[in-house]
Amino acid sequence: MKIILIVLAVLILLAPPIALFFLSAPLAVEFAPVPKGLGPTNDIGVRITNPHGIRSLTLSLHQGTATAIVTQQEPADRFLFWKKHLPPADHHLMLPAGPDRGFKSGPARLSVEAVANDFGAATITRSVDVIINLEPPRVTADAEQHYINQGGAELVTFTVSGYITESGVKVGSHKFRSFPRPGGKGENDRFCLFAFPWDTPADTVPLVYASNAAGQEVTAQFWFRLKPKKFRQRDLELSDQFIDKVNAELDPGGTGDKVKRFLKINGDMRRANNATLAAFRLQTEQRILWTPPFQQLSNSKVEAFFADVRTYKYNDEKIDQQVHLGFDLSKVKQAPVVASNTGKVLHAGPLGIYGNCVVLDHGYGLQSIYAHLSAISAKVGQTVQRGEELGRSGATGMAGGDHLHFSMQIDGVQVNPVEWWDPHWLKDRIFFQGATDKAATNALIPRDTWSTVWLRANAATCSG
Repeated sequence: MKIILIVLAVLILLAPPIALFFLSAPLAVEFAPVPKGLGPTNDIGVRITNPHGIRSLTLSLHQGTATAIVTQQEPADRFLFWKKHLPPADHHLMLPAGPDRGFKSGPARLSVEAVANDFGAATITRSVDVIINLEPPRVTADAEQHYINQGGAELVTFTVSGYITESGVKVGSHKFRSFPRPGGKGENDRFCLFAFPWDTPADTVPLVYASNAAGQEVTAQFWFRLKPKKFRQRDLELSDQFIDKVNAELDPGGTGDKVKRFLKINGDMRRANNATLAAFRLQTEQRILWTPPFQQLSNSKVEAFFADVRTYKYNDEKIDQQVHLGFDLSKVKQAPVVASNTGKVLHAGPLGIYGNCVVLDHGYGLQSIYAHLSAISAKVGQTVQRGEELGRSGATGMAGGDHLHFSMQIDGVQVNPVEWWDPHWLKDRIFFQGATDKAATNALIPRDTWSTVWLRANAATCSG
């Protein structure tokens, strides 16, 4: 009996810690994101997944004999931790890696150790190899004169040096990627084809930029002159027939007020579709697929222009306003729609308000869009030549009659196609104007020649 009482007493004493142990939760730790590289000072993000939080978080960086350690401590909670139900949390610690601590440019090892804030106090360590680069970024922009149309495009060349993980052109809130210049002197000799979006304030100054994962960024100005544009305002009176057609096609089975359904399509679906189009930028080829110039649908009539601001009215009352980011081109019913230039098919199918839609990539972020088609003959992954049929014009999606909606985009931002139809604009703004000027005057340069002569390359220095 005495032994039984002793065993019961022991079990009673052990029950709370055993229960607390089993109430402890697994701990998950990951870098958020994994650092691409480190500079003298680094904001390191770490994601912790544990409903009870952490007791401590330690970052350590090792490179030979050089070491940097930073720790974040939290009050320990060994007994009432089970009351907490915390979602995954991101923590940020500032980690020094400067030469004053013995670090130098080169490989290093970064580690994170986390201890769970519960009875089990699980400990997890994660480590990654990183590169330390203590040379700050520098950027040198060209000295060309850049004349830019609002809603149009331009090209700038520049060189970068130092620790760089991203570079390009910033126009207001938009960023446009750069690429190594064909025929250039290496990865640091770059170019950027960028847009000045139609709705960007005319006093916005475009900037070449270069930055790195350590948070360092420098910018450089280049000579430019903007030609502001006044875009057309149009009133569109909506008929019940058109609203019913759009709702039936794009919101089949929907219920409720038909005007509200239409407005949701015209607003929410339009924004989602434009985001889908912009995301095709990530599938662009880093090579030139096209030969100048692009071609407008032959013998077509322009029904609507780029950046028309449309006011939608129903029963003579304004109910919505949207911007039309392309050209509406009409010809005959179910007219053949051909590729405006050589490219690779990224999309060939329905796309919301755009109806049956084809998207072609022409390389380096330049893409063309063909919408409202009644039929599609192109296939995703196919390379099509200029003038090759993609499908037939139609009235699918948010189209009131048979036509082609044609648009172009640069790194996901839709631009005025008129420039790209103009061989003189291409020669002045895109072609190389140096020793190969004779070839540059030819609007149909063979692609093997074209790819080595199209980018301008003079420079004036700015660093930081």
